[in-house]
Amino acid sequence: MRATEYRSSGIWRSSGPIGDLRQWRVETPDAIAIRAHRSGGPQRQISYGEYAGHVERFAGALVELGVRPGEVVALQLPNWWQAGALMLAAARVGAVLTLIPPNIRSRELERVLAGTDASLCVTADEWTGFDHAAAVREMAPRLPQLRTRVVLGRPAGGDEIGFTSFFEDTPWERRHPVALEDAQEDPDRVAVVCFTSGTSGEPKGILHTWNTLHATVAQLVEIDGGGPGEALFTPITIVHLFGVVYSVLTPLLTGACSVLLDAWSGETGLAVLAESGATQFTATPLHFFDLVAAAGTGALALPALRVLFAAGTTIPKQLVTEVRDALGVPLRAEYGMTEIGLGTSTRADDPVDWAAHSDGRPGSATEIDVRSNTVVTPDQPGRLFVRGPGVCLASVGRDSGKVTVIADHDDGWFDTGDLAAPDGRGGIRLAGRVGDRIGGSAMIPVTDVESLLLSHPGVTDVALVGYPDGKGGELACAVIRPATTPPVGLEELRVYLSDQRMTDFYLPSRLELLPQLPRNTIGKVRKELLRRWLRGEADLTDA
Repeated sequence: MRATEYRSSGIWRSSGPIGDLRQWRVETPDAIAIRAHRSGGPQRQISYGEYAGHVERFAGALVELGVRPGEVVALQLPNWWQAGALMLAAARVGAVLTLIPPNIRSRELERVLAGTDASLCVTADEWTGFDHAAAVREMAPRLPQLRTRVVLGRPAGGDEIGFTSFFEDTPWERRHPVALEDAQEDPDRVAVVCFTSGTSGEPKGILHTWNTLHATVAQLVEIDGGGPGEALFTPITIVHLFGVVYSVLTPLLTGACSVLLDAWSGETGLAVLAESGATQFTATPLHFFDLVAAAGTGALALPALRVLFAAGTTIPKQLVTEVRDALGVPLRAEYGMTEIGLGTSTRADDPVDWAAHSDGRPGSATEIDVRSNTVVTPDQPGRLFVRGPGVCLASVGRDSGKVTVIADHDDGWFDTGDLAAPDGRGGIRLAGRVGDRIGGSAMIPVTDVESLLLSHPGVTDVALVGYPDGKGGELACAVIRPATTPPVGLEELRVYLSDQRMTDFYLPSRLELLPQLPRNTIGKVRKELLRRWLRGEADLTDA
């Protein structure tokens, strides 16, 4: 019934991204579709006419390699322009995309390729010191369904196919019927599989259609507008759901330009913001901390920039002020996850610092429900459920193979596993994950404690994690990356929190120091790993 509602409202369509690309090739063929900044090389600009031509050529190459509708094509690439064109080429031939971030290593990569029955894998040669091509080559004999391995970068060896010569230089579109005008899109079938990072359990494959992804894009455009002449920049990996949404589908829907950067630093990010004339920038709080540090004192001149979104995890309060001072644009909050796409966001009509107090309200097509057996308050948040057209079709356990169809449970309500409370303006404030809950009958507000700890000059990064108290309950451990030498001590942190009038029960009773906190692709701390580490059940190299 809701599918009919989503279609009648127009948030689910009868076409997909190929139709969008076809539109702009006709209407604005010379407009810049992609500005790709690659480390060690010049910027590459690609027009919409050229973009469409690359998609047809890449689609022809896939057909030449035997890829047929319903087969799985795996991509593990940095933020290179070829990644987006490959996604659209796979859409053109009706293949299913499995997207694998570049930081995933051999053990997990093999499980994903085996679990999805990928017939073709495109990977970089070497990236950030890891030889991806060699890793796939080593595991290939154990993956009988993997017919084809394609390497983008150095010349391929053995039975590997070199991407540049085969995909870019050979006009396969003349041999195969892959013209965009001939595309017969079915936006309701499974098109993209993204894997969660297992921050609180077994990694899962999340199954999306082009329509569930379009629902997120349509709501983003509804909230902030956009169109030809806009430039959208995100450093989030393009082979993640957020990367697909911001670097591929949103620009494609609106005829805007996608700005890509493959190797992040705060200094490089600032340079690209200025050089590209970016109008919207979406990143994790970690990226914004890097920008603030690189900017130094005083606001920068970025006249084109109008929207800043921090996504992926709750924003530390002090970052909201620091970003506005450094970049001259208010920072806004956005909450989403691989399973639901966009959940909530703060808006232009909210108070200027509202991202310090709220994670926003949902778009017009999305419903939220905060459930609890008691009255929901900031100190006692409820469990957050989401329902809407952007929620995935199903999830599949990477290791167990267990399939969960979302519409078959709780009338389509998806249990996010997050805790939240109302923000007083029709939205929510997140309070952490259910699995991050610390306490018993009373719960420690993890997000608030972490935010306040981050304001201490001796703390660069922090995660508050529960550990057994030996009496059947839990206490709080502050796991920090120290900012000073010698490092800050536990008692100093407790006094600091008390001086800020924080409840004694909330104060950490244990302190652990790490040079880096383990994080997933979009910046979320892997607290499930930290909990096991504190119990002596894992080391921090565990995946």
